[in-house]
Amino acid sequence: MVSFNSDQAEGLRRILGGPKQRILTFLSATPPDEKGAMLVNLAASLKQSGRDVLLVDACCSATGIAAGLDAGAMDLLRASRHECTIDDAIHQMPQGFGITAMMPAGSGFPAADSHEMQGLSDAFDQLVTRADIIVVDTELRADDSFPISSLADSEIVVQVSTSPDSITSAYTLIKRVNSQLGKRPFSVLVTGASEKEAQVVYKNMAQAASRYLSVKLNSLGSVPADEHLTRASRLGRAVVDAFPLAGASVAFRRLAARFAPSEGPPPEFQGISPNGAKFGM
Repeated sequence: MVSFNSDQAEGLRRILGGPKQRILTFLSATPPDEKGAMLVNLAASLKQSGRDVLLVDACCSATGIAAGLDAGAMDLLRASRHECTIDDAIHQMPQGFGITAMMPAGSGFPAADSHEMQGLSDAFDQLVTRADIIVVDTELRADDSFPISSLADSEIVVQVSTSPDSITSAYTLIKRVNSQLGKRPFSVLVTGASEKEAQVVYKNMAQAASRYLSVKLNSLGSVPADEHLTRASRLGRAVVDAFPLAGASVAFRRLAARFAPSEGPPPEFQGISPNGAKFGM
């Protein structure tokens, strides 16, 4: 069931000529805490830049972002069964973005060709109208496909660190997706690394992907190891809010700007918010 505010927001996006919803699908080759910190701070940075952001946990394991943030009991699978609405499944975080899970943690993915999976896909299609940018935390199925087919058409970002195991795992993820979807670009984000270290990791991965898979990788740069990330997390805040001058904050703002370039509405529409159509700043 689509709410009045959601219909209104979508209508305003059409009036303003705003960008189509952007879906960023993240596959991580880093530990859950490092992945979680990246996703939360990226979503908060995108929100701070003026975008409506939804973070979606599409993992079947208990390492998904929604489980780590205690995002409530409702999820898209329950919404697809009409046990709740799509809006009921979205939990608003203090950092300003919404979060939901596709299914209960540890429940496993429904069969790809099942009626339940079709309902889940339909619920996700409704969900993406709720925000400008959808950030998806996901894992691959055993057959190397995505949980729902629409993620195959999204922008795929692979998160990697500087450790040899992480680099190997990240390359394996790219290889697995490539085996299913064929030749397509991937973006690489290196976390816990300096710019120089990230360049080395990216260069080595890009050369291997080009040589052995004929796949092009794009660099999204790096997020440095920064104690301010941990301190902000303990405060229940995003690093860009709690410590705006920290190195990690600078990196996340730069990353948010790459995903959401500044595109203000025409002057006659300034002050109109897609969320609730409020006038005045």
